[in-house]
Amino acid sequence: MILHRYFARRFLMTFLGVLAVFFLIMVFLDLVEQSRRYASAEAGLRDLLALTLLNIPRAIYEILPLIMILAAIALFLGLARSSELVVTRAAGRSALRAMAAPLTVGLLIGVVAVAVLNPIVAATSKEYEARGGALRGNASVLSIGSSGLWLRQGASDEQTVIRAAGANLDGTVLTDVTFLTFTPDVGPARRVNAASAVLTQGAWVLRDAKVWTFGGTLTPEAGAVTQATMRIASTLTPDQISRQFRHALVDPDLAIARLYRPAARGGFFRAAPSGLAA
Repeated sequence: MILHRYFARRFLMTFLGVLAVFFLIMVFLDLVEQSRRYASAEAGLRDLLALTLLNIPRAIYEILPLIMILAAIALFLGLARSSELVVTRAAGRSALRAMAAPLTVGLLIGVVAVAVLNPIVAATSKEYEARGGALRGNASVLSIGSSGLWLRQGASDEQTVIRAAGANLDGTVLTDVTFLTFTPDVGPARRVNAASAVLTQGAWVLRDAKVWTFGGTLTPEAGAVTQATMRIASTLTPDQISRQFRHALVDPDLAIARLYRPAARGGFFRAAPSGLAA
């Protein structure tokens, strides 16, 4: 039992040492990156350091398996160099039994990472997004490809395709957004451009919107109207967007091609069921 505690303590100290080394390296690299990214925002050192510390938990969480592997390698190299493994085998302990304590410590570290570090990463990522947006003058923190982010919503009688140049972390706040509404009979029925759109309960709230209506007697531009704010009913929910948000990251330039399937009549296209472009 004393030997197991010794190995467990050695592995924990080695793990913390490797973690500290990676932490310092990543703080330095991220601080340089934040300085480059917000050079035009005239951010002070205090702001950049705060952004760096908010971004580090996510980076550490991503490379935690690598840190665990390097800590295990460093531990057993140290034990072999000091002949402690030879003494352990001479005392009648097998190599597998000597690994039991480090394995247990590694398992406990994994449990703590999932139960404690994962919520911390979620909270710090949102705070990082908010502070970064404030330094950029509330600019969006996510811009997906040259064509932006594509979503779709609606029902069987009407579908709306949404394109945004940028979005917040969970996709509920869009910037430089366009709403294209389609109906099965006439195809494109309405286009709305807005500076921003915020998803609320059952509707998008648009700011600085311009609306073009198709199919009337006037040309779309002649009948266009502008509104400071307007609402567009929505079938999307924040949970639905968050679950499928990763699909828009795969190939945003091809996402629009999957938004439609051929309609039964009229030779036009009809939007697929609500969701994100996959």
